[in-house]
Amino acid sequence: MSLERPAHARPRLGFLGVGWIGRHRMKAILETNAIEVAAVSDPSPEMAEEAHRLAPEAKLVATLDDLLDEQVDGVVIATPSALHAEQSIRALERGVAVFCQKPLGRTAAETRAVVNAAREADRLLAVDLSYRFTEGMQRIREVVQSGELGRIYAVDLVFHNAYGPDKPWFYDPALSGGGCVMDLGVHLVDLALWTLEFPKVRSVSSKLFRDGEPLGLRLDRVEDYATAMLEVSTGAAVRLACSWRLQAGCDAVISASFFGTEGGAALRNVNGSFYDFVAERYRGTARDGLAEPPDEWGGRAAADWARRLAAGARFDMAAERLVEVAGVLDRIYGR
Repeated sequence: MSLERPAHARPRLGFLGVGWIGRHRMKAILETNAIEVAAVSDPSPEMAEEAHRLAPEAKLVATLDDLLDEQVDGVVIATPSALHAEQSIRALERGVAVFCQKPLGRTAAETRAVVNAAREADRLLAVDLSYRFTEGMQRIREVVQSGELGRIYAVDLVFHNAYGPDKPWFYDPALSGGGCVMDLGVHLVDLALWTLEFPKVRSVSSKLFRDGEPLGLRLDRVEDYATAMLEVSTGAAVRLACSWRLQAGCDAVISASFFGTEGGAALRNVNGSFYDFVAERYRGTARDGLAEPPDEWGGRAAADWARRLAAGARFDMAAERLVEVAGVLDRIYGR
Protein backbone atom coordinates (compact mmCIF):
# COMPACT_ATOMS: atom_id res chain seq x y z
CA MET A 1 0.00 0.00 0.00
CA SER A 2 1.21 3.55 -0.68
CA LEU A 3 2.01 5.68 2.33
CA GLU A 4 -0.68 8.07 3.53
CA ARG A 5 0.40 11.66 2.98
CA PRO A 6 -0.15 14.59 5.34
CA ALA A 7 -3.51 16.28 4.81
CA HIS A 8 -1.85 19.51 3.69
CA ALA A 9 0.42 17.86 1.11
CA ARG A 10 -0.49 17.86 -2.57
CA PRO A 11 -0.98 14.36 -4.04
CA ARG A 12 1.95 12.93 -5.96
CA LEU A 13 0.96 11.61 -9.38
CA GLY A 14 2.57 9.27 -11.84
CA PHE A 15 1.83 9.34 -15.58
CA LEU A 16 1.93 6.05 -17.43
CA GLY A 17 1.88 6.68 -21.18
CA VAL A 18 2.54 10.24 -22.29
CA GLY A 19 1.68 10.36 -25.96
CA TRP A 20 -0.45 13.26 -27.13
CA ILE A 21 -3.44 12.44 -24.92
CA GLY A 22 -1.31 11.63 -21.89
CA ARG A 23 0.57 14.93 -22.15
CA HIS A 24 -2.61 16.89 -22.77
CA ARG A 25 -4.16 15.43 -19.61
CA MET A 26 -0.94 16.12 -17.70
CA LYS A 27 -1.08 19.77 -18.72
CA ALA A 28 -4.73 20.07 -17.63
CA ILE A 29 -3.96 18.46 -14.28
CA LEU A 30 -0.90 20.66 -13.73
CA GLU A 31 -3.03 23.74 -14.33
CA THR A 32 -5.19 22.83 -11.32
CA ASN A 33 -2.14 23.43 -9.09
CA ALA A 34 -3.62 20.70 -6.89
CA ILE A 35 -0.98 18.00 -7.45
CA GLU A 36 2.71 17.27 -7.94
CA VAL A 37 4.04 15.18 -10.83
CA ALA A 38 6.35 12.65 -9.23
CA ALA A 39 7.14 10.26 -12.09
CA VAL A 40 6.62 9.63 -15.79
CA SER A 41 6.91 6.37 -17.74
CA ASP A 42 6.66 5.78 -21.49
CA PRO A 43 8.39 3.28 -23.78
CA SER A 44 9.23 6.14 -26.14
CA PRO A 45 12.17 8.22 -24.84
CA GLU A 46 11.01 11.12 -27.04
CA MET A 47 7.50 11.12 -25.52
CA ALA A 48 8.94 10.83 -22.01
CA GLU A 49 11.24 13.79 -22.61
CA GLU A 50 8.38 15.93 -23.94
CA ALA A 51 6.38 15.17 -20.80
CA HIS A 52 9.43 15.90 -18.67
CA ARG A 53 9.55 19.39 -20.14
CA LEU A 54 6.05 19.97 -18.79
CA ALA A 55 7.08 18.70 -15.34
CA PRO A 56 10.86 19.02 -14.93
CA GLU A 57 10.69 17.86 -11.32
CA ALA A 58 9.30 14.46 -12.35
CA LYS A 59 11.48 11.35 -12.35
CA LEU A 60 11.65 9.37 -15.59
CA VAL A 61 11.16 5.66 -14.87
CA ALA A 62 10.95 2.53 -17.00
CA THR A 63 7.91 0.59 -15.82
CA LEU A 64 4.63 0.85 -13.92
CA ASP A 65 6.23 -0.90 -10.94
CA ASP A 66 9.04 1.68 -10.93
CA LEU A 67 6.43 4.43 -11.07
CA LEU A 68 4.47 2.96 -8.15
CA ASP A 69 7.70 2.63 -6.16
CA GLU A 70 7.92 6.43 -6.21
CA GLN A 71 5.17 6.50 -3.53
CA VAL A 72 2.61 8.11 -5.80
CA ASP A 73 -0.94 8.75 -4.61
CA GLY A 74 -2.48 8.48 -8.06
CA VAL A 75 -1.63 7.31 -11.55
CA VAL A 76 -2.89 8.60 -14.91
CA ILE A 77 -2.98 5.79 -17.48
CA ALA A 78 -2.89 6.49 -21.23
CA THR A 79 -1.61 3.22 -22.69
CA PRO A 80 -3.07 0.80 -25.29
CA SER A 81 -6.53 -0.53 -24.36
CA ALA A 82 -5.41 -4.11 -23.72
CA LEU A 83 -3.28 -2.91 -20.80
CA HIS A 84 -5.81 -0.68 -19.03
CA ALA A 85 -7.52 -3.18 -16.76
CA GLU A 86 -4.38 -5.01 -15.64
CA GLN A 87 -2.42 -1.79 -15.04
CA SER A 88 -5.31 -0.17 -13.18
CA ILE A 89 -5.72 -3.18 -10.91
CA ARG A 90 -1.98 -3.30 -10.14
CA ALA A 91 -2.06 0.37 -9.14
CA LEU A 92 -5.21 0.03 -7.05
CA GLU A 93 -3.84 -3.01 -5.24
CA ARG A 94 -0.90 -0.80 -4.22
CA GLY A 95 -3.36 1.72 -2.77
CA VAL A 96 -2.99 4.17 -5.66
CA ALA A 97 -5.95 6.07 -7.19
CA VAL A 98 -6.46 5.72 -10.96
CA PHE A 99 -7.53 7.97 -13.83
CA CYS A 100 -7.62 5.90 -17.01
CA GLN A 101 -8.29 6.49 -20.67
CA LYS A 102 -11.29 4.68 -22.10
CA PRO A 103 -12.07 1.88 -22.30
CA LEU A 104 -11.30 0.87 -18.73
CA GLY A 105 -11.69 -2.75 -19.85
CA ARG A 106 -12.22 -4.50 -23.17
CA THR A 107 -15.26 -6.27 -21.71
CA ALA A 108 -17.69 -5.76 -18.87
CA ALA A 109 -15.88 -8.52 -16.93
CA GLU A 110 -12.57 -6.66 -17.14
CA THR A 111 -14.26 -3.41 -16.17
CA ARG A 112 -15.98 -5.11 -13.21
CA ALA A 113 -12.62 -6.43 -11.98
CA VAL A 114 -11.14 -2.92 -11.95
CA VAL A 115 -14.14 -1.41 -10.15
CA ASN A 116 -14.01 -4.20 -7.57
CA ALA A 117 -10.32 -3.49 -7.00
CA ALA A 118 -11.06 0.21 -6.51
CA ARG A 119 -13.78 -0.57 -3.98
CA GLU A 120 -11.55 -3.02 -2.11
CA ALA A 121 -8.72 -0.47 -1.96
CA ASP A 122 -11.12 2.43 -1.28
CA ARG A 123 -9.37 4.52 -3.91
CA LEU A 124 -10.75 7.06 -6.39
CA LEU A 125 -11.27 5.63 -9.88
CA ALA A 126 -12.34 7.63 -12.94
CA VAL A 127 -12.26 7.20 -16.71
CA ASP A 128 -11.70 9.92 -19.30
CA LEU A 129 -15.29 10.17 -20.58
CA SER A 130 -14.48 13.68 -21.63
CA TYR A 131 -17.60 14.63 -23.60
CA ARG A 132 -19.59 14.72 -20.36
CA PHE A 133 -17.50 17.77 -19.48
CA THR A 134 -18.33 19.87 -22.53
CA GLU A 135 -20.34 22.92 -21.56
CA GLY A 136 -22.98 21.86 -24.07
CA MET A 137 -23.60 18.42 -22.58
CA GLN A 138 -23.62 19.85 -19.07
CA ARG A 139 -26.37 22.26 -20.09
CA ILE A 140 -28.34 19.63 -22.01
CA ARG A 141 -28.26 17.25 -19.05
CA GLU A 142 -29.55 20.01 -16.78
CA VAL A 143 -32.43 20.74 -19.18
CA VAL A 144 -33.33 17.05 -19.57
CA GLN A 145 -33.23 16.33 -15.85
CA SER A 146 -35.23 19.45 -15.00
CA GLY A 147 -38.18 17.97 -16.88
CA GLU A 148 -38.45 21.02 -19.15
CA LEU A 149 -38.43 18.79 -22.26
CA GLY A 150 -41.18 16.58 -20.90
CA ARG A 151 -40.84 12.82 -21.22
CA ILE A 152 -37.77 11.96 -23.31
CA TYR A 153 -38.81 9.34 -25.87
CA ALA A 154 -36.08 9.52 -28.52
CA VAL A 155 -32.30 9.93 -28.34
CA ASP A 156 -30.06 10.03 -31.42
CA LEU A 157 -26.27 9.96 -31.14
CA VAL A 158 -23.61 10.03 -33.87
CA PHE A 159 -19.80 9.96 -33.94
CA HIS A 160 -18.24 9.60 -37.39
CA ASN A 161 -14.47 10.05 -37.68
CA ALA A 162 -13.35 10.50 -41.29
CA TYR A 163 -9.86 9.24 -40.46
CA GLY A 164 -9.60 6.45 -37.91
CA PRO A 165 -6.77 5.43 -35.56
CA ASP A 166 -3.19 5.45 -36.77
CA LYS A 167 -1.84 2.68 -34.50
CA PRO A 168 -2.03 -1.00 -35.58
CA TRP A 169 -3.25 -2.30 -32.20
CA PHE A 170 -6.61 -0.55 -32.70
CA TYR A 171 -7.34 -3.03 -35.51
CA ASP A 172 -6.45 -6.16 -33.51
CA PRO A 173 -9.56 -7.26 -31.56
CA ALA A 174 -7.43 -9.05 -28.97
CA LEU A 175 -5.68 -5.78 -28.14
CA SER A 176 -8.47 -3.27 -28.66
CA GLY A 177 -11.56 -5.23 -27.64
CA GLY A 178 -13.38 -3.85 -30.69
CA GLY A 179 -13.36 -1.18 -33.34
CA CYS A 180 -15.24 2.08 -33.68
CA VAL A 181 -17.82 1.07 -31.05
CA MET A 182 -15.11 0.55 -28.45
CA ASP A 183 -13.29 3.72 -29.54
CA LEU A 184 -16.17 6.13 -30.22
CA GLY A 185 -19.41 4.37 -29.35
CA VAL A 186 -18.41 4.18 -25.70
CA HIS A 187 -18.83 7.97 -25.53
CA LEU A 188 -22.25 7.79 -27.15
CA VAL A 189 -23.56 5.08 -24.84
CA ASP A 190 -22.19 6.91 -21.83
CA LEU A 191 -23.70 10.26 -22.85
CA ALA A 192 -27.12 8.73 -23.42
CA LEU A 193 -27.26 6.83 -20.13
CA TRP A 194 -25.62 9.62 -18.08
CA THR A 195 -28.03 12.25 -19.40
CA LEU A 196 -31.04 9.99 -18.72
CA GLU A 197 -29.74 9.11 -15.21
CA PHE A 198 -28.81 5.54 -16.13
CA PRO A 199 -32.12 3.80 -16.79
CA LYS A 200 -32.03 0.02 -17.17
CA VAL A 201 -31.24 -1.07 -20.74
CA ARG A 202 -33.92 -3.61 -21.64
CA SER A 203 -32.82 -4.59 -25.14
CA VAL A 204 -29.96 -3.98 -27.58
CA SER A 205 -29.80 -4.66 -31.32
CA SER A 206 -26.91 -3.76 -33.60
CA LYS A 207 -25.30 -4.07 -37.03
CA LEU A 208 -21.53 -4.04 -37.46
CA PHE A 209 -19.64 -3.55 -40.75
CA ARG A 210 -16.07 -3.67 -42.01
CA ASP A 211 -15.18 -2.15 -45.39
CA GLY A 212 -18.88 -1.91 -46.24
CA GLU A 213 -19.59 -5.60 -45.56
CA PRO A 214 -21.33 -7.12 -42.51
CA LEU A 215 -18.69 -8.14 -39.97
CA GLY A 216 -20.57 -11.33 -39.12
CA LEU A 217 -18.77 -13.72 -36.78
CA ARG A 218 -15.25 -12.71 -37.84
CA LEU A 219 -13.11 -12.71 -34.71
CA ASP A 220 -9.96 -11.51 -36.45
CA ARG A 221 -11.30 -8.11 -37.52
CA VAL A 222 -12.89 -5.07 -35.91
CA GLU A 223 -15.79 -3.01 -37.19
CA ASP A 224 -15.36 0.39 -38.85
CA TYR A 225 -19.09 1.22 -39.00
CA ALA A 226 -21.82 0.36 -36.52
CA THR A 227 -25.40 1.16 -35.68
CA ALA A 228 -27.26 0.16 -32.54
CA MET A 229 -30.69 0.58 -31.00
CA LEU A 230 -31.21 0.52 -27.23
CA GLU A 231 -34.55 0.35 -25.49
CA VAL A 232 -34.38 1.65 -21.93
CA SER A 233 -36.71 1.26 -18.97
CA THR A 234 -38.19 4.74 -19.44
CA GLY A 235 -39.48 3.58 -22.82
CA ALA A 236 -37.13 5.85 -24.77
CA ALA A 237 -35.57 4.63 -28.02
CA VAL A 238 -31.83 5.34 -28.15
CA ARG A 239 -30.20 5.14 -31.59
CA LEU A 240 -26.48 5.45 -32.17
CA ALA A 241 -24.13 5.28 -35.13
CA CYS A 242 -20.35 5.54 -35.23
CA SER A 243 -17.59 4.92 -37.73
CA TRP A 244 -13.99 5.25 -38.78
CA ARG A 245 -13.05 6.54 -42.24
CA LEU A 246 -16.62 7.31 -43.32
CA GLN A 247 -16.96 9.39 -46.51
CA ALA A 248 -18.46 12.15 -44.38
CA GLY A 249 -17.44 15.25 -46.34
CA CYS A 250 -15.66 16.69 -43.29
CA ASP A 251 -13.29 15.62 -40.52
CA ALA A 252 -15.99 14.51 -38.09
CA VAL A 253 -19.75 14.38 -37.55
CA ILE A 254 -20.61 14.37 -33.84
CA SER A 255 -24.02 14.94 -32.28
CA ALA A 256 -26.22 13.98 -29.34
CA SER A 257 -29.92 14.83 -29.61
CA PHE A 258 -32.66 14.36 -27.01
CA PHE A 259 -36.32 14.70 -27.95
CA GLY A 260 -39.16 14.97 -25.46
CA THR A 261 -42.88 15.62 -25.45
CA GLU A 262 -42.28 19.31 -24.64
CA GLY A 263 -39.17 20.07 -26.66
CA GLY A 264 -35.70 18.93 -27.65
CA ALA A 265 -32.03 19.68 -27.12
CA ALA A 266 -28.94 18.77 -29.10
CA LEU A 267 -25.16 19.01 -29.10
CA ARG A 268 -23.42 19.12 -32.48
CA ASN A 269 -19.93 19.81 -33.72
CA VAL A 270 -19.23 22.90 -35.80
CA ASN A 271 -17.79 22.73 -39.34
CA GLY A 272 -16.54 19.18 -38.89
CA SER A 273 -14.46 20.06 -35.82
CA PHE A 274 -13.48 17.47 -33.22
CA TYR A 275 -13.37 20.18 -30.55
CA ASP A 276 -15.92 22.95 -31.22
CA PHE A 277 -19.55 22.32 -30.27
CA VAL A 278 -22.80 24.21 -30.05
CA ALA A 279 -25.73 23.14 -27.90
CA GLU A 280 -29.29 24.26 -28.59
CA ARG A 281 -32.76 23.82 -27.16
CA TYR A 282 -35.62 23.25 -29.59
CA ARG A 283 -39.25 24.39 -29.31
CA GLY A 284 -41.18 23.41 -32.44
CA THR A 285 -39.37 25.19 -35.29
CA ALA A 286 -37.56 27.61 -32.94
CA ARG A 287 -34.18 27.11 -31.33
CA ASP A 288 -32.31 28.80 -28.49
CA GLY A 289 -28.59 28.61 -27.79
CA LEU A 290 -27.34 26.78 -24.70
CA ALA A 291 -23.57 26.81 -25.35
CA GLU A 292 -21.12 27.73 -28.09
CA PRO A 293 -17.35 27.79 -28.72
CA PRO A 294 -14.81 28.44 -27.43
CA ASP A 295 -14.91 25.82 -24.73
CA GLU A 296 -11.68 24.26 -23.42
CA TRP A 297 -13.24 20.96 -22.34
CA GLY A 298 -10.66 18.34 -23.30
CA GLY A 299 -8.85 18.06 -19.98
CA ARG A 300 -11.74 18.74 -17.60
CA ALA A 301 -12.38 15.10 -16.67
CA ALA A 302 -8.72 14.68 -15.67
CA ALA A 303 -8.68 17.98 -13.79
CA ASP A 304 -11.87 17.03 -11.95
CA TRP A 305 -10.34 13.72 -10.82
CA ALA A 306 -7.17 15.49 -9.66
CA ARG A 307 -9.09 18.06 -7.64
CA ARG A 308 -11.23 15.38 -6.01
CA LEU A 309 -8.12 13.35 -5.20
CA ALA A 310 -6.50 16.41 -3.63
CA ALA A 311 -9.65 16.95 -1.54
CA GLY A 312 -9.31 13.44 -0.12
CA ALA A 313 -11.95 11.62 -2.18
CA ARG A 314 -11.94 7.84 -1.95
CA PHE A 315 -13.96 5.21 -3.84
CA ASP A 316 -16.92 6.75 -5.65
CA MET A 317 -19.97 4.54 -6.25
CA ALA A 318 -20.40 6.32 -9.60
CA ALA A 319 -17.67 3.96 -10.85
CA GLU A 320 -20.35 1.26 -10.97
CA ARG A 321 -21.78 3.09 -13.98
CA LEU A 322 -18.63 2.19 -15.91
CA VAL A 323 -19.66 -1.46 -15.69
CA GLU A 324 -23.14 -0.64 -17.01
CA VAL A 325 -21.72 1.13 -20.06
CA ALA A 326 -19.29 -1.73 -20.70
CA GLY A 327 -22.20 -4.17 -20.44
CA VAL A 328 -24.06 -2.33 -23.20
CA LEU A 329 -20.96 -2.48 -25.41
CA ASP A 330 -20.78 -6.23 -24.83
CA ARG A 331 -24.39 -6.52 -25.99
CA ILE A 332 -23.70 -4.42 -29.09
CA TYR A 333 -20.90 -6.88 -29.89
CA GLY A 334 -23.20 -9.84 -29.20
CA ARG A 335 -21.09 -11.25 -26.40
